[in-house]
Amino acid sequence: MTLTLRRSRLAAAACLALIALAAQGQPATPAPAAPTSPAPIVEPAGQPAAAAAAAAAPKDLPPEVSAMTAELFYEVLLGELNARTDPGSAYGLVLDAARRARDGKLFQRAIEIALQARQGDSALEAARAWKETMPESRDARRFELQILIALNRIADTVAPLRAEVAATPQIERPFLMALIARNYSRATDKKLAASVVEQALADELTNAGTGPAAWSTIGRLRLAAGDTSGALDAAIKGQSLDPAAEGPAVLALELIDPSQPLAEPIVKRYLADPKALPEIRVGYARVLVEGRRYAEAQAELSTLTAARPELPEPWLLLGSLQTQARQDAAAEASLKRFIALAPTVRDPEGRERGLTQAYLLMAQLAERRKDFAGAESWLGRIDSTDDLVGAQARRAALLARQGKLPQARELVRSLPERTADEKKQKFLTEVQLLRDAKQYQAAFDMLAQASVAAPNDTDLLYDQAMVAEKLNRLDEMERLLRRVIELKPDNQNAYNALGYSLADRKVRLEEARTLIQKAVQLAPDDPFIADSLGWVEYRLGNLSEATRILEAAYKRRPDPEIGAHLGEVLWAAGQRDRAVSIWKEASLADADNETLQETLKRLHVKL
Repeated sequence: MTLTLRRSRLAAAACLALIALAAQGQPATPAPAAPTSPAPIVEPAGQPAAAAAAAAAPKDLPPEVSAMTAELFYEVLLGELNARTDPGSAYGLVLDAARRARDGKLFQRAIEIALQARQGDSALEAARAWKETMPESRDARRFELQILIALNRIADTVAPLRAEVAATPQIERPFLMALIARNYSRATDKKLAASVVEQALADELTNAGTGPAAWSTIGRLRLAAGDTSGALDAAIKGQSLDPAAEGPAVLALELIDPSQPLAEPIVKRYLADPKALPEIRVGYARVLVEGRRYAEAQAELSTLTAARPELPEPWLLLGSLQTQARQDAAAEASLKRFIALAPTVRDPEGRERGLTQAYLLMAQLAERRKDFAGAESWLGRIDSTDDLVGAQARRAALLARQGKLPQARELVRSLPERTADEKKQKFLTEVQLLRDAKQYQAAFDMLAQASVAAPNDTDLLYDQAMVAEKLNRLDEMERLLRRVIELKPDNQNAYNALGYSLADRKVRLEEARTLIQKAVQLAPDDPFIADSLGWVEYRLGNLSEATRILEAAYKRRPDPEIGAHLGEVLWAAGQRDRAVSIWKEASLADADNETLQETLKRLHVKL
């Protein structure tokens, strides 16, 4: 077939197709949306191929191709017209045009057509044809890499990934590493993904500039594969190249656990640098809070607020911890500082959530000093419907504190129940109102009735056990706690509560210690569980061990109940002046604490 005849037939076919489309009222050149790219650093799909062909002026093409511009235009146009009805034909036409025009946008369009037809092998063929036709094109290699990952042909990506890293400027490689970690973590065989990426990044692993990011990428993939030891090793190696690099520290932050004792020193070493990112210090503080290491978390946040007082989030977290620790004056100052800085929070949702939390905490502080009008004023600032239950629950508590228990219960019952969780939260809030008002029988009856409908709900069983203890129904309390342990063997609170109850009553002390030691294994950093262990050691007559444990617990969390126990142990050990000092400190935090008041009354101590 002559070139002129071929052009004539293409033109005629294109004209007929255009006439048919016009008669149907359809667009002449439909441009399907480009698929989302799952690969590292692949640019979003550009203009449709028809536009790309039109943009390919003769001056951009080699001499042997420029004479075929009209024919290429018609070929691409036919491909676009067939894209929806006959994607196989459309793919062939556009790929052929791409090869002859040596045009990257046409290759990209061929890949898009193949992907939209769910023909992954064809898409890979087009990407490789692009790379062969235009060996200097980074986009060709990127798309090849993209498609190999999408096809889960991870083992075939070593060479293209190594080439992509080598072609990426040094300043951009940390960003590339983050994309690699994100995209390869989608692989089915995650161990293979980690191994392949390590091979591809072999040249980066000893480079002080890019090595920390490379090791962090490998560590994340190892972590995704369940290899926590390997992830920790990667974090250690990354930090050894540059102690100031944040990647290894962020990775280590996710690895902090009693089973990985070497992870936390990596984070601490990074935070020792005055230039450490504040976000990582905040993240570390959150990890400490999750581990109930409140004093350490507070110290980290105090350091950050002193160094960067313009940052709002640390003030909110610090204020929350100070409220928990009953450092009310400091908490109020921190929370007011956050409220003043809140307008600088860029995320509107985050700003609203933060303000709601701050208002709730400020209301709690006002309630403690019996400033009920002030507490109501803070609650009145909350206008988020998402936080309605929390705000109304605080209002109900205020009413109950003022002797208006029926009104408080009615307020809770009037709250909406949009989800099962909200319904349960309403129920538990009402039970807590009864417990705070010392109406233990009514609370027990509510919990017992609810447990009939949900006999395996460990939250209900645990709360019922705690109320049974208040009613001196100790056999029932023990039965309920053992049921919780049976249903949820990792519930440290059930072991602790049962062990503490036995120790406090001076019965079955060895069993009590065994139960509490199990709770310690499950939550080694919980100061309240440590308090129980110290208390059982005291009941067993081990004064020095009890003192050691309770002093450490009180240092981590200066709670009045822990202070009451520590003071009694010191009193029994003959350190009476120090005992009185501890009790006075605990009384300043909460003079109404039941354990503290019972201890002072029993020992005939007046502060």
